[in-house]
Amino acid sequence: MFFKLSFNQKLCYLLIIIFIFISCKSAGDKFFSKRHIRKSQSLIGVNFNKKELDTLYPYLQRNRAGYDSMRNFSLSYDQIPSLLFNPHPIKFNIPKNKEIKSNFGNIQKLRLPKNLDEIAFYTLPQLHALIKSKKITSLELTKLYIKRLKQHNSSLFCVINLTEDLALKQAKRADSLLKNGIILGPLHGIPYGLKDLISVEGYPTTWGAYPYKNQRINKTATIARELERSGAVLVAKLVSGSLARGDVWFGGMTRNPWDPKQGASGSSAGSGSATAAGLVGFSIGTETLGSIVSPSTRNGITGLRPTYGRVSRNGIMSLSWSMDKVGPMCRSAIGCAIVFEAIYGKDPLDPTSVDASYFFNIKSKPEKYKIGYLKDLIEKDTTDSGDNIRDVIKLLKQKGISLLPINLPKDYPFKVFDIILRSESGAYFDELVRSGKVDNMVQQNQKSRANSLRQSRFIPAVEYIQANRFRSKLIEEMHSIMKEIDVLISPTSGGNQLMITNLTGHPVVCVPTGFDSENHPTSISFLGNLYQEEKILEFANFFQKITNHHLKYPPLYYRIGESVN
Repeated sequence: MFFKLSFNQKLCYLLIIIFIFISCKSAGDKFFSKRHIRKSQSLIGVNFNKKELDTLYPYLQRNRAGYDSMRNFSLSYDQIPSLLFNPHPIKFNIPKNKEIKSNFGNIQKLRLPKNLDEIAFYTLPQLHALIKSKKITSLELTKLYIKRLKQHNSSLFCVINLTEDLALKQAKRADSLLKNGIILGPLHGIPYGLKDLISVEGYPTTWGAYPYKNQRINKTATIARELERSGAVLVAKLVSGSLARGDVWFGGMTRNPWDPKQGASGSSAGSGSATAAGLVGFSIGTETLGSIVSPSTRNGITGLRPTYGRVSRNGIMSLSWSMDKVGPMCRSAIGCAIVFEAIYGKDPLDPTSVDASYFFNIKSKPEKYKIGYLKDLIEKDTTDSGDNIRDVIKLLKQKGISLLPINLPKDYPFKVFDIILRSESGAYFDELVRSGKVDNMVQQNQKSRANSLRQSRFIPAVEYIQANRFRSKLIEEMHSIMKEIDVLISPTSGGNQLMITNLTGHPVVCVPTGFDSENHPTSISFLGNLYQEEKILEFANFFQKITNHHLKYPPLYYRIGESVN
């Protein structure tokens, strides 16, 4: 009968059949079809047969409905997951806090140089000496740094926002307290800068990303409050690479003051660049997978990445709840030791923070510590940086330091560990991706943060959990290695050291070792046991007493004046 119909009648019947088929299919395939599931299996490396796919299909539809239901609710950026990362190996005891003040040494007697710009490169003990002896006021020092920030930011692109009004107010308060015989500590009256992942009420907190360039967070981060209590003066919000990635932000690329054609490295790019160029007395950076030690290396300064949980992250953008750390970036190890004492400790507003002891002693003897070094990794490094590290090893041996060869854990699926960071960042920036605003970020290439956030949607929860199980095993093995020594000497990058120690939460201080053939700074890292920052800082301070690498300053930004007596 169908064949006796006219062409128009046949066409009408076909359209009706197609409509019914599509309607039925749409009703059954509310979100996706079984064909979609079958094809997607290759993304995650599984292969279920037709019967198994038929069985799990309704379950996956229900999962998807749950996702959409959850997305109708909102979460603030402050909300962290109920599953908290714990870097402690089995039977680990946190060192109990002691009411003991660190010993940073005696106050130096200094006089002002003829060229006041030289003061901008003084170490924290030197700046403290000048302020306490009233050779310079906090207000004068603050105006000096603000002048330099305005003068040099056009070539370095390291500042997102000056906090000039706040700085002048804090400096006047510091001077008033000192006039009345009150000094709040070794940071009293000293200007500093914050990485712009850290919120300060009344000022933009842009996270270095175009979609957030006008964002204002109505709170001041705990670390900024602690530094204010210590008397420090906030002069600038410094550049973060876009959403804590690299040295590129919505205003351009932050520059290395040793070579302004080169990026400052990231993501604490502004902190590294501004500190090296003498635009701040010190700065604060954050690290998830190298963002303190990398810019410290590139810009030739000293950076401390503390133990995970040592410093509160309240009021700070998260990239990975289980990996983010906050630490000081200074011109010397003792500077890092001073700043760290002001910012470490338990914060009720950050459930990942811990209460553990810290006592830096400038009189400590490094020969009492057991020192290990990554012998194989150091010997295989054929770069100029490797040559400089080998010179360090030779110098330490000449100074009577015994070194024990150490190897890091090897038999782990290191290629998978990055999904931990990417899964957690994908969750934090879920709304950014689903809203499409991620398309407005400046960088959109394969290695960009935007691309990283998009692909995080394809990481299975099972694989995330499995990676963390291997991480727990890695924590145990790393602890068994480190408990035999106090300090481990390592290249700052190379091998899997950077990934391992960021996953396990171990602290590290990165210090300059000289320059390569292109006159770019090089560095070395001193790794420590959990909550033993004082030991690596004391050892780094010892190293800087027998060398002068940390006293070299970028010539384009350093005016040679009268030497300090």
